[in-house]
Amino acid sequence: MRLRNIPGAEEEVAESPYTITDPQKSRGSWNRVFNNDNPIFIEIGMGKGRFIIEHALTYPDINFIGIEKYPSVQIRAVQKLREMEDIPNLRLLSLNAEILPEIFSEKEISRIFLNFSDPWPKDRHSKRRLTSSEFLGRYRQILKPGGLIEFKTDNGKLFEFSLEEIGEAGWVLDAKTENLHRDPVMNEGNIMTEYESKFIKLDKPIYKMIFHYE
Repeated sequence: MRLRNIPGAEEEVAESPYTITDPQKSRGSWNRVFNNDNPIFIEIGMGKGRFIIEHALTYPDINFIGIEKYPSVQIRAVQKLREMEDIPNLRLLSLNAEILPEIFSEKEISRIFLNFSDPWPKDRHSKRRLTSSEFLGRYRQILKPGGLIEFKTDNGKLFEFSLEEIGEAGWVLDAKTENLHRDPVMNEGNIMTEYESKFIKLDKPIYKMIFHYE
């Protein structure tokens, strides 16, 4: 995936009061960062931030951490937040999700959101997909028992791949739909991402699954 480089984006993201620049130091003690014992939900691949920001505003008794490895994308969230009132239950990380076990300790996270992840369509890149067995193993290390993963995508092939991967890795599928916005049960309370809003206007179906590891 090619992204337009934005000069100064890395520095601007790092300087945001929402960004934690040395996250390894908070491993096992993230509740101290938020100064409470509320559950911690993370979004991996937060993009421009609409989803995680709206969640933090909607659920003030849950702590949210948005993770994005591309500062040139994450800077949009930083700019949005600069124009808003303080959101105490939100923090941002700028890093690659491959190092999640170095950032969070065992059973520290209650829920993980994966929204419109890069499908990495070539077979040789399958390990890079955020629902690959390799990433599922990382999630298992940091999720609390029964902690949920919610995955949304517009890519049918990635959805089928993900179903196979979670089954082979021993995860439990709680719910799935191949057309989220026409599924009144799974769509209830749905908060959209920027991508999702565009796809809906194009009448493109959104796939979603929810799963956990016992």
